[in-house]
Amino acid sequence: MVVISFETQETGEFTIANYLTAYGRQRYLDALRNSLLLGLYSAAISTVLAVPMAWAVSRTDMPGKTFTWVMVLAAFIMPPYLGAIGWILLAGPNAGWINQVWRWASGAEAPLVNVYTFTGLAFVIALHSFPLVFIFVKSALDLISSEMEDAANILGGGTWVTMRKVTLPLVWPSILGGFILIFLETIALFGTPAIIGIPARINVVTTQLWQFFEDPVRVEVAAAYAIPLLLITVALIAVQKLMLNRKGFVSQTGKGGERRQVKLGPWRWVLFAWCLMVGMLSVVKPLGVLLQASFSRAWGRGLSWDNLTFRNYHLLLFDHDMAPQAVWNTMWFSAASASLAIVLALLVAYIVVRRLMRFADALGFLAMAPFVIPGIVMAIGFYAAYAGPPLSLYGSALLIILAFTARFLPIAYANSQAAIRAVHPEMEEAARILGSGRLRAIRSITAPLLKTSLLGGWLIVFIVASRELSAAIFLVGPRTRTMSVLLYDLSEQGNFEVVSAFGGILLVITLVIVGIGMKLVGRDFMLRRE
Repeated sequence: MVVISFETQETGEFTIANYLTAYGRQRYLDALRNSLLLGLYSAAISTVLAVPMAWAVSRTDMPGKTFTWVMVLAAFIMPPYLGAIGWILLAGPNAGWINQVWRWASGAEAPLVNVYTFTGLAFVIALHSFPLVFIFVKSALDLISSEMEDAANILGGGTWVTMRKVTLPLVWPSILGGFILIFLETIALFGTPAIIGIPARINVVTTQLWQFFEDPVRVEVAAAYAIPLLLITVALIAVQKLMLNRKGFVSQTGKGGERRQVKLGPWRWVLFAWCLMVGMLSVVKPLGVLLQASFSRAWGRGLSWDNLTFRNYHLLLFDHDMAPQAVWNTMWFSAASASLAIVLALLVAYIVVRRLMRFADALGFLAMAPFVIPGIVMAIGFYAAYAGPPLSLYGSALLIILAFTARFLPIAYANSQAAIRAVHPEMEEAARILGSGRLRAIRSITAPLLKTSLLGGWLIVFIVASRELSAAIFLVGPRTRTMSVLLYDLSEQGNFEVVSAFGGILLVITLVIVGIGMKLVGRDFMLRRE
């Protein structure tokens, strides 16, 4: 991608004209500025939503903690672009349910809320990004004893003063780390900015990159335009790593202090109301309106027997040309990518952890390197490398599977590395002393001990691959469309009833996989931090 950004499309000669074209118009510069602002807004809103929830679940006697966990998990697994469609149905300025109720109740003409604004776009993104901050902050809070908080209370600090001046500063690196991660996720996000931003005339980097791929395809200009996004990502990931590696905030010795819940009294219901509000906004309301629309002849007519229909599901499952094929493509692309990623990650993690060769850490670095590459940038790189001769893989299943494997290899590698570190090498050494070869020791001892963790990693990669849009939309062909790409195509046609039904099918498949994961691996396999 770097090489092609300095080449002319016709002759392949060196040039900087691609960079001059990519950043020579005010529209393109505005898109970069909009992306940076959108990332800041979304990360700030996510932090405001998540930090009180994480503190309430980890440190207080707030009721409804199981409900809060369910809402966080639901927001985590719900595709952001599906939530965006739900909020269009809820907060569209003309036909959105919230504005219809507002006009009926107040008699006002102006809408109460409008999702087609910059703030509306940032808010919708935040509603499906806040689980990342929640996971970071709760994990940090779970490791902190109550001793410092007790000392603050003894010196006269109340619950809220102690939380603000003692507890939150202790987990500040995790808050900042989650903020940076959501900022990076937002500036690399395609689905929600395209579904909401394009009709609202809000141009961002990812939608501008998509326009470079419209006929005629200008991959060399897209590559040049994507390089600064990659550099920003690498720089902020480095900052995040420094923040999360800081250990000087608390000294822990021995077995650690007791972790007691903070008694909030009546305020515990205020915190529960906050968690309930976030759950309603991020999951319940958008899912409810999507469900209603999926069974409606016309979603704006509301709930009535004469508006109820199964036609949308019948159309997708039996009459639509591409929908069944997209479901099948999604399943086997995701399964193949997850399997390949786990195999590669396991081999690399075993070599790195067991120190089987020189420069093993370089393999580990390569396995984690895709973490700093936004999905849309990686897709452009795969297009530049493999779409044309001599391989000519554009639109093929192989190209999509390879891109998904590379995109989510860091997830598989982090999971595999943690699992292998948990298995002491002495067990393998004992088997080898008794005459077993290395491969047999791995097959008979190590692999059975790792199977639960590896299955959890496989399921996570499968789930995130099945909903991936940013990379897929640049690489699919007419016969290799996935569910996420087809859902985006349907949303552009404006048939929200069919879109909602197809989103419902995607959610059912995801929930089935999550249910299998909870049954086989554990209830929290999707929210573990490793």
